[in-house]
Amino acid sequence: MGHWWYRNIVEPGKLPMLLALVSFVMSFLVTRVITRLIRAGRGPFKNVTPGGLHIHHVVPGVILVIIGGFGSIGSARNSFGAALSAVIFGLGAGLVLDEFALILHLDDVYWSEQGRKSVEIVVVTAAVVALVLGGFVPFGVNDLTAEERQSRGLVVMNAAGNFCLALIALWKGKARTALFGVVIPFVALIGAIRLARPGSPYAKRFYVNRPRARARAELRAFHHDRRWTRRRRRFEDFIGGAPDPRPVPLEKPPAPPPE
Repeated sequence: MGHWWYRNIVEPGKLPMLLALVSFVMSFLVTRVITRLIRAGRGPFKNVTPGGLHIHHVVPGVILVIIGGFGSIGSARNSFGAALSAVIFGLGAGLVLDEFALILHLDDVYWSEQGRKSVEIVVVTAAVVALVLGGFVPFGVNDLTAEERQSRGLVVMNAAGNFCLALIALWKGKARTALFGVVIPFVALIGAIRLARPGSPYAKRFYVNRPRARARAELRAFHHDRRWTRRRRRFEDFIGGAPDPRPVPLEKPPAPPPE
């Protein structure tokens, strides 16, 4: 175990990334537990409101990200400072991405349906970092042999090709596929060759005069969402808490009869 740890984590210089990932996940989970306790009115935790101003935890998160980022730049690769900066950066990143939806919408949508984006972006970020930590190099460079890596031309062509596949998948409205395809080229290839999502820029550009392709894309998206959306929402609710129910709009009273 010690040999594996040194060979796969310490020697390649991945210890700061591992520490950042662990602190990132722990920061997010602890923050969600505290916010759910505040929401339920349990425990000693309260919102921070000095002078009546609600301080969102994205604020200390940004401060920690700045400290950790600059600290890692100014530290040696395998020094204690680099490890400490990675922990600080991970803590700040967890706080920031926990309120990603707030930053995106510029509104306090933490417990609304739009707030699910925060949980989703945290899960995707942790998964991508874990893949990189496990040895997956972005743009598929890890798929090349040692002899092929000697040629800069092959490395550049391989990286550029996989980057283009990821862009095509993103163009087709498959953001998750494109993101994972950055580190797993085969995933990007699948997203690039399959039908685009309805409403994506690709569909609006090429499916306008192709009713059959548009119908197939809508049918495939319907079956995909029907199969996975409910499961994904249950998982997000388990981690981050269920959003507040939408208020039911009141029906307008009938207009008085004309006199």
